[in-house]
Amino acid sequence: MKCLTCLAAFCFSFLLAAVTAAFAAEGDALVEAKAPRILMMEASTGTVLLSRGVDIPFNTGSLAKLMTVEVALNALERGEISAEATYPVSHNAWQMGGAPSGTTTMFAQVRSSISVADLLRGIIVQNANDGCIALAEGMAGSEAAFAARMNERAKTIGLKASRFGNATGLPTQESVTTINDILRLARHIEETYPSYFPLYAQPDFEWGKIRQRNKNPLLGVIDGISGFSAGYAEKAGFGLVATARRGDTRLYLAMSGLASEKERRDEAVRLFEWGFSSFSLQRVFSAGTVVGAVKIYGGATDTLSVKPNKDVLAYVPNDAAGKVTADITYQGPVKAPVESGQEIGMVRILAGDTVLHQAPVYANEAVAAGPLKSRASDALKTLIFGH
Repeated sequence: MKCLTCLAAFCFSFLLAAVTAAFAAEGDALVEAKAPRILMMEASTGTVLLSRGVDIPFNTGSLAKLMTVEVALNALERGEISAEATYPVSHNAWQMGGAPSGTTTMFAQVRSSISVADLLRGIIVQNANDGCIALAEGMAGSEAAFAARMNERAKTIGLKASRFGNATGLPTQESVTTINDILRLARHIEETYPSYFPLYAQPDFEWGKIRQRNKNPLLGVIDGISGFSAGYAEKAGFGLVATARRGDTRLYLAMSGLASEKERRDEAVRLFEWGFSSFSLQRVFSAGTVVGAVKIYGGATDTLSVKPNKDVLAYVPNDAAGKVTADITYQGPVKAPVESGQEIGMVRILAGDTVLHQAPVYANEAVAAGPLKSRASDALKTLIFGH
């Protein structure tokens, strides 16, 4: 992978004014994320605000229920099941996830029947394990068969490192995920099922004459929170995935490995407030603006100018301290001939060493193959110098 700094990047870093606390020196309290596994991003651009340990597997705990809900919502969207269909609460669902289990429950009565719509409310609002098991058994015949469906759907929607052993995340069967995967899953649910997404912000739900508040510990605590879920696993600690929207800005936060419920809540509050207050959406490069050049192999010219086809937007620090830059990454040198508009590589927006955002860049002009002598010279340079 070749990397060539854009000349335009120096202008950009000069025009912006300074690096935010997120990229300040180690020890700055504003940026010390306590979670060993964390990812925070802005939704419209995919700009990464914080990232650490995002591909390290960990036990899901109740975060697995996001995948349970996704499977059910997908079945509803396809017409496989209906919201009015009812499923029985088996003795297994009652014993393993109901009142006798001592876990989060909607207090479903054994041998009762509950609609898909109410099971989903119990799972989403009350984190109900009995609801998960009843839904799984009703849809697939057994929880094990439903877990197989969860794993199939996980692959379909691009979860690369997740494996689900049951519908609840309870340790009877191990379920694992990564911060990258769990945040991708949360974004997928919000974007794919907009008519059901408001359930995640439903403040409470009553079942069996027992009213319970939403188990999301951030609802009512952070302005703009509209989902998702929190969980705990003995080996993974306390974690959550959440999203909040203020005005036109939506932020996502996923983290795992916190020491307590209080630490999880306090970290989420601090990071969301920082994320909303310390950044703003900026147009870094306009569509069609030449942002730099790359080397050409065997061409009529030695270099090729490149440009983005769309405006390059990023959620950048308000106080950038001259450290926000851009560069171009590409597999190179690029071999001629090149067609105008051909995708060449990526322009990256960076704060220090942190990649905030990246977008594709394309050939600004066509480059024909050069004469034999030129191609031979380029081949010799590549053999000797590697570029």
